Amino acid sequence: MANVPPTPVVPSEARPTVGFHGAVSDFKRRLIEATLTQSGGNRTRAARALGLQRTYLLRLMREFEVHIPPPPGPWRRVSGESGGNGTNSANGAHGAGGAPIVPSQRH
Repeated sequence: MANVPPTPVVPSEARPTVGFHGAVSDFKRRLIEATLTQSGGNRTRAARALGLQRTYLLRLMREFEVHIPPPPGPWRRVSGESGGNGTNSANGAHGAGGAPIVPSQRH
């Protein structure tokens, strides 16, 4: 029998996630993070790149605790710009809070 050196024991703190399912979950989390970073935080683009629906991507982000902030930009409800008394205008351009509604990232 040949002299085979013993396999080193890795402390539990340094061990990666346990088993197949843990490794798959870790891979999914890293893939989502990388795709979101590459898309500049744009969740719609990241979902398209991954071949997922945006809502499913959001669910996975919650599940894997991925916290990539959304991109800054004009695609949000404008806060601080009140239309006066907070009622809807004749053309319906204001929401319930009186702020104008701008196009969202959802398409």
